[in-house]
Amino acid sequence: MEDSKILELFFARNEDAIRHTDDTYGRRLFALADNIVRNDQDAEESVSDTYMRAWDTIPPQKPQHFFAYLAKICRNFALKKLDWKNAAKRKAEVVSLTQEMEACIPDSTRDREMEAKELGMLLDRFLRTLTPENQMVFLRRYWYVDTIAEIAVRYGISESAVQMRLNRTRARLCTYLEKEGIRV
Repeated sequence: MEDSKILELFFARNEDAIRHTDDTYGRRLFALADNIVRNDQDAEESVSDTYMRAWDTIPPQKPQHFFAYLAKICRNFALKKLDWKNAAKRKAEVVSLTQEMEACIPDSTRDREMEAKELGMLLDRFLRTLTPENQMVFLRRYWYVDTIAEIAVRYGISESAVQMRLNRTRARLCTYLEKEGIRV
């Protein structure tokens, strides 16, 4: 079913909206959550929570990009679930991803005047400067939390090529943010 029709169901408060959302995006949302929490039950719970949050926020929200809206919600639930389950000892994969990006993106406590929305817009503009292949490698790693090996298989390139692309992209991101006046 088309996004616009699903959104109409949400606005009509028709519970079929959830079923159609699950039919259309359920597998993709589950894969996103599972890449983060690495547990089927927790991933399923994150997806269910996503549907509940969508039900609670649509209306008044009317997302232009419905899957992106759902993916953001789902990813946040999965990350919160991971934090909760691993409160004292963070999962190594997420910690390493965070450490990789810390070198490029300023910590909010160090640079309070930079709003998260502004940083998001800068990241979006930066991603548009990349080739489509490099955009997808970057997003698969840092948004979908795919492993280097998964990305290599997905795009038919070696793991070292994936690592090299990510290293170069992070370096370009640092340079880009510095040119935009963000101290890294």
